[in-house]
Parts: sequence; structure tokens; C-alpha cells
Amino acid sequence: MASIQESIKKDFGIEFSDQKLLLEAFTQGNYLNEHPEEGGRDYQRLEFLGDSVMQLIVADYLFTRYPDWEEGQLTEMRIAMVQSKSFSHFARLAHFDRYIRLGKGEELSGARNRDGLLEDIWEAFVGALYKDQGAKAVFDFLNQIFFPAVDAGFFEEFIDYKSKLQELLQRDGSVDIEYKVVKEDLSDAQKPHFEVAVFVDGQPLGSGSGRSIKIAEKKAAKVAYGDVLPK
Repeated sequence: MASIQESIKKDFGIEFSDQKLLLEAFTQGNYLNEHPEEGGRDYQRLEFLGDSVMQLIVADYLFTRYPDWEEGQLTEMRIAMVQSKSFSHFARLAHFDRYIRLGKGEELSGARNRDGLLEDIWEAFVGALYKDQGAKAVFDFLNQIFFPAVDAGFFEEFIDYKSKLQELLQRDGSVDIEYKVVKEDLSDAQKPHFEVAVFVDGQPLGSGSGRSIKIAEKKAAKVAYGDVLPK
């Protein structure tokens, strides 16, 4: 237990008053089944709380940080940020995978590296921190490891611009949307490069480039979506 507390304090300057909450956040149910003498709970109740806390703190952050954003922009980014599939990335950055208390079978099956479990543990830690120290402590923690990723563009990958563009263009009826590779560079097999343009009813609307056709299509859709979005 001391190693978890000491590591969290060293990495983030966080010291839990109720260390049982911290332990609970990293305890999986199978571990408790194998160690009934320890009592306590697994992380699932804290995960439930952490999910709601993330929603609120992220919404408040975006509202304050981007005063010129309209409701649609704020909602779009909030949805991208609180998709739990991003939480496994940040759990690994925070080294949470090292601290999880697993049952032997789960350990052997590789659960420690499983995205779904790491997503849950992230939310459980946030819930535990909120219960122990309140919303400001959660904000300060997220400001160290989570919020900087907004300006770095990390959450853009969780926004489906192709679907958003299709929905926007087809509000008043069907249109023909086509993505075409207009340029490719395969001279370096390790660093391929593609440029894709999106055409609507035969007319070019935007283009984007990337190391794969999929990435280039998404960037093209983002450009096109920004151009046709009502100002």
C-alpha cells in the first residue's frame, strides 16, 4: 500500500487522507475473492462516481478555458474527452497499471494491460480522489496529465468527422460524398504519405494528408466540415 501512496505523491503531489479509498480504487473483484480476510470493496463503486466527476470537471474546464466556443464545439470536445477508450492511455501515462491488485487468474490472463480494466481504474481513481479531497484536487490532477492533451490535439482522433460531415451535408437531402486519393508517396515504406480529397456531388470540398488513407480521409473530412459548418 505504501508504494502506491508514495508513487502517487511523487508523481502528482497527491497524498490521500483516506488511504482505504486509494486501495479500493486499484482493487479488482477477483483479488478480494482470493483474499477474503482483507474485506473492503473492489473499484466498481468508485468507477461509477468517477465517470460522473469526469463529465462535470471536463465540462467546467472547457467552459472556462474556451470562452469563445459555441455550445456545439464544447459538447463535441466534451464527448471526445470523456469517451472511456481514451482513459486507458492516460492510466498508462500515470503508471496506474503497476498498482492494480488482481487475482492470480486475471494476472495470468494479462488483465493488467487490458484497455477496459485500465479505463475503469482511471475512473475509479478519479472517484476516490474526489471523495477524499474534492473537485479542486481532481481538477489539479487532470491539469497535470489530461487537460494538456486538448491543445496537443490528442482528442481529435475520437471525433468522427466523416460521420459529422455526412450528417451535416445530408440534412436537406441525399448528396454524393466521395473520398479520393489524389497523391501518395510510398518511397519510404516506413513513412508512407497519402493526400486525400473529399468530393461532394463531384466538387472538391476539402483535403487532408497523413501516414494512412484512413487518417488522410479523416483530416479531409475535418477541413470540409469546418468549411460548411454554419458560422
